[in-house]
Amino acid sequence: MKTLFPALFVSHGAPTLILDDGPAHQFLKDLGKDLGKPEAILIISAHWETAVPMITGAAKLKTIHDFRGFPKELYEINYPVSGSAHLVRQAQQLLQGIGLEIQIDNNRGLDHGAWVPLSLMYPDADVPVVQLSMQSQLGPAYHFALGKALSALRQQGVLIIGAGSLTHNLRELDPRISAFPPDWVKDFSDWVNAAVYQGRISDLIDYRQQAPHAARNHPTEEHFLPFFVSLGVGGGKGNRLHSSYTYGVLAMDAYRFDGGL
Repeated sequence: MKTLFPALFVSHGAPTLILDDGPAHQFLKDLGKDLGKPEAILIISAHWETAVPMITGAAKLKTIHDFRGFPKELYEINYPVSGSAHLVRQAQQLLQGIGLEIQIDNNRGLDHGAWVPLSLMYPDADVPVVQLSMQSQLGPAYHFALGKALSALRQQGVLIIGAGSLTHNLRELDPRISAFPPDWVKDFSDWVNAAVYQGRISDLIDYRQQAPHAARNHPTEEHFLPFFVSLGVGGGKGNRLHSSYTYGVLAMDAYRFDGGL
């Protein structure tokens, strides 16, 4: 019998997360050990946005260094992971069941929103990975439904990860207050945690209207939408695994969701 893994949402932070030995870095390193090795991983990152659903189809996924102005050593990191044609077919079939057609991109690799957390969780790159794109223009409810459709993959030993950021306002970054968030960041993080704990799925989906300082924490939605995929996969039943802050305004929270089957 294959291991039933939870759905995860992780905050991937800046690309330097892989180099900085802070709380979120150590949490992700421990998380992979705690979970064990899945059959494969399906990851949805904030850094692949497309008009229609697309999925990586390459047998070997290249490491995309989709950032500028960071230390040279970051550009030298390679995460040489394999893809999974079997998982691609499974995901295609499940999304076809809700009327979505997935296009396969045989050239796309993993962006830093995917390979940074994965390289901490599974540093040996020995778990096949497939990345699914987001349709940011379609919002939380769509991504929640996308997650619900994919939930059956958990029964096949697949680990599904949404990788984004619980808060993401880069215009207000302040390295001087790295571990001490302003109230408008903490209030939002606390609200999400309470809503998850209480199972308030409709409030979470309507977070733009319900959560304090929602627009300030997410001027655009792409970094929060992977959360809703994981929420849908796990049926809304979840708990927070980690909470810390970087650069004052980036909440590095992580959640696991265990329901939905």
